[in-house]
Amino acid sequence: MAYDETFAEMLRADLEHTPGLTEKRMFGGLVFLREGNMLFVLRGKGGAMARVGADQTEAALTIDGVTPTQMRGRAMTGFVTLDDEVLDDDDRRAQLIAMAQRFVASLPPKA
Repeated sequence: MAYDETFAEMLRADLEHTPGLTEKRMFGGLVFLREGNMLFVLRGKGGAMARVGADQTEAALTIDGVTPTQMRGRAMTGFVTLDDEVLDDDDRRAQLIAMAQRFVASLPPKA
């Protein structure tokens, strides 16, 4: 199943002023990177993942529709999962994008 192109366009618009923004097709979805660091993942099976960092995970999980990210039964520290309703909600999506931007901006660029 391919990622939702409508959500991809929404994220492109939300992230258009991000320094060093690139996109890669990975994990069956579309990954948005900031200076080579994973920022947001639009999943092929629906929803998305935001890289908010360990320090902001608890705050992110208070947002309705956000859950801890698990891959192959293992918790992914610093990532949260958003359902489609969160992606479609401008306010909740903006909150998570801001958290992800703050965290990823603190990382050194990858070559």
